[in-house]
Amino acid sequence: MKRQALSRLKRRDGPVWLLDLDNTLHDAGTHIMPRVNRAMTQWVAKHLAVDEDEASRLRVAYWKRYGATLLGMIEHHAINPHAFLQDTHPLPDLLAKLGPYKALQESLRRLKGSKVILTNAPRHYAHAVLRHAALDALVEQVICIEDMCFAGRFRPKPSVAMLKMICARLGVSSRQCLLVEDSVENLRAARRLGMQTILVLEHGWRGRPRSAHAGHARVLTHQVHSARQLTRLLSVRSSPAVKAER
Repeated sequence: MKRQALSRLKRRDGPVWLLDLDNTLHDAGTHIMPRVNRAMTQWVAKHLAVDEDEASRLRVAYWKRYGATLLGMIEHHAINPHAFLQDTHPLPDLLAKLGPYKALQESLRRLKGSKVILTNAPRHYAHAVLRHAALDALVEQVICIEDMCFAGRFRPKPSVAMLKMICARLGVSSRQCLLVEDSVENLRAARRLGMQTILVLEHGWRGRPRSAHAGHARVLTHQVHSARQLTRLLSVRSSPAVKAER
């Protein structure tokens, strides 16, 4: 796996799969995200000299307003973003419940085309997760939040401008790409660029009725229960209709 992100992809047959990481390829909601949220609250409390209740309120408020707590902390408090990302994704305790995931490994191995991780997570965490889950050798590049900084600002998913920049740097057309995600908002941005969009239901949508995530055909091209089922889409990727794969 290349460690240098945002370089031109190798020429090969098949589409370009842009794969989200947390709650798409693995379950981050049960053990990882609660720990990250606690670490963020503690970091905000320490650096702003407020109690944890106020820190938690700010963390959630910035996440809702800006799409990421990090962006709110940069905007309002001029923090060091790299220190924030490092401290709020502590290793190795975040990795304790991870794979390897043999069925997912086999599915990605069979998936034709270029496979690129596109995650709002920090680089040290994303690479550690991929190594721990034995997925690192199966993807060509890893694009993390540190790579989504241009014009002097962080622009993570669902930034349409960022997605355009990534396509240009990878040397591909947006219509060659399939974004695989658990977030409808991120998929909506990709659909605006003409990307194929695939919603993964297994982790981010647990326990919700299918009508809540079926979405409009203009947003979702396909939906699958698990990323392990992506190989089923190879023969139908040109269809504009929403397909449900069980």
